[in-house]
Amino acid sequence: MKDLQKKHRVVAVVPAAGLGKRFGQGTNKPFQTLCGKPLVVWSISELEKVPEIVEIIPVLKEDDMASGQKLFDEYGFSRIKKIAPGGKERQDSVYNGLRLIDDEDCMVLIHDGVRPLVEKELIENTIKELQSAFSPSGMKNKAGFKAIDGVIPVVPLKDTVKEADDGVVKKTLKRGTLWAVQTPQVFHYASVLHAYEKALNDGYFATDDAALVERYGGRVKIIMGSYRNIKITTPEDLEIAAFFIGKRPTVKVCG
Repeated sequence: MKDLQKKHRVVAVVPAAGLGKRFGQGTNKPFQTLCGKPLVVWSISELEKVPEIVEIIPVLKEDDMASGQKLFDEYGFSRIKKIAPGGKERQDSVYNGLRLIDDEDCMVLIHDGVRPLVEKELIENTIKELQSAFSPSGMKNKAGFKAIDGVIPVVPLKDTVKEADDGVVKKTLKRGTLWAVQTPQVFHYASVLHAYEKALNDGYFATDDAALVERYGGRVKIIMGSYRNIKITTPEDLEIAAFFIGKRPTVKVCG
């Protein structure tokens, strides 16, 4: 039982080192404000509400680490003990965060710093889903299957998707089998670290954490995410996020 409880501790890694080129030159997207608060603050605020998360490791551009620490102190975040420096690509940044984790028996939750509308319930659901699938090494879970390595939230695609080359459609993909992937994504630490180290050695890059775990033999389960859990990519996304926040009964309309 003691080992099982160790496996249920969660460390969150929050990549927030993106430049946000589509916001304009010199703009650091995670620090863009949404209803008066930086995007990364919205994300971390929700993570701080989850009891299972014992530590949060933001990943920031090196130039932002000092100001970021000051910002986090101002908001009273209690679970940020260290900040990781960002890398050239998102994958490099997440790996830098993983390397700062001291608890080898924990689970790791990776959440984009620019998904400000994530809700506590979704975070808890991804954690609980991986907890329920846990089985000691060499054993199977209650359903008789090998234990899974990670859990990710997804939503069904609404639009028809076509594969094209040189501006010409090659084929129309079967929408019923396609899902849009979100964060937070939760993994056993050993599984995700192994996948990242293998990818580093192979020179392989992906834009999705689960893709690395899948590539190196891991089993990843999907659960239903939320259409409100949007990733802020363009200025228009900020307007959509502000609209959603205004619909929350406990939050005043932005303005």
